[in-house]
Amino acid sequence: MRDRTERPVGNAHAHRVRMLNIGLLWACLIWPWPGNSAAAQGFAGLGTEAQDYAQVTPDVALTFPRDHLAHPGFRIEWWYVTANLVASDGTEMGLQWTLFRQAGAPGDTAQGWQSAQVWMGHAAVTTPDAHYVAERFARGGIGQAGVSGSPFVAWIDDWELAGDSFDDRLRLSASGDGFSYVVELQAQGPLVLHGEQGVSVKSSGGQASYYYSQPNFALEGTVMLGAQTHTVTGRAWLDREWSSQPLSGTQSGWDWFALHLPEGEKLMMFRLRDAEAGHYTSGTWIASDGEPTPLENGAARFEPLATSQVEGRAIPTRWRLQLPERGLDITTEAVNDQSYMTTAFPYWEGPIRFSGSHSGVGYLEMTGY
Repeated sequence: MRDRTERPVGNAHAHRVRMLNIGLLWACLIWPWPGNSAAAQGFAGLGTEAQDYAQVTPDVALTFPRDHLAHPGFRIEWWYVTANLVASDGTEMGLQWTLFRQAGAPGDTAQGWQSAQVWMGHAAVTTPDAHYVAERFARGGIGQAGVSGSPFVAWIDDWELAGDSFDDRLRLSASGDGFSYVVELQAQGPLVLHGEQGVSVKSSGGQASYYYSQPNFALEGTVMLGAQTHTVTGRAWLDREWSSQPLSGTQSGWDWFALHLPEGEKLMMFRLRDAEAGHYTSGTWIASDGEPTPLENGAARFEPLATSQVEGRAIPTRWRLQLPERGLDITTEAVNDQSYMTTAFPYWEGPIRFSGSHSGVGYLEMTGY
């Protein structure tokens, strides 16, 4: 495990870190990174031109464990875990853990307090009656947040995703106001590369990201809500993605589904909304043995069926999804339609259940509403 002495300690350091985090929040409002400059385009600025950063190219093969680690030449990346849980009393729950890295300037190689790398963490627990959210910020280069290998660990403060490998066993922990969790993830299948060998195209203009997943984690552990501790089991899905311009400038947001199907198959499908160029769809059908089949633009069909009033806005929380080539025609519904991430860049994310031609559980993320 990582040497915890890397974290700033002592009152002076703690005060400095707190003040830095206040400054980082202001930086997030004025820097030309997701969603904050006058020149920002697309949802959260992810369509802003980024030619001075590293670029996604189809001739670069993903290599593991190297690509589990950070790619500081790219503008944005994340380590993302969602999980569908059942508590010992039968309560349906969802869990989220995300670490984002943002390069504040192209070609940044500075160390310590001079580093322009910014880190952001999101954690959540969702039940049918409540949605708990926490957010943290950190500056790269000072040990407060980062990713390292041998063994792998991704952290921000005391939140961690750590263990031997993405195709073995990992431990996940986080805490926030009114909640905490510590769970173990055991891989039960191979890593899955999306798109063409890990290059996932996001628009007709060719914007793309490197994108792979581990959709086959079995989960067990504990979730604490208030003073009550719940023993939980379930299934988790880990996404890894990095890019410098993953969206086009006219794409306003996305609707992303990760589904656990009843015969062991998995399905990831997303729609990128674009009022000017037309919506762009993509995804991956994952066989029970882990073999992926990319979905071409237009193969998957998305139909919002009902909206909910969430934080003063109408958000579609009931959907019809179709994938005719696989005979899939399902209706999804939110476990909790108020699963809104009230973070610096707000979005809806929570567990869902579905029925129809197939039945099961999954996760839905919606941005830009």
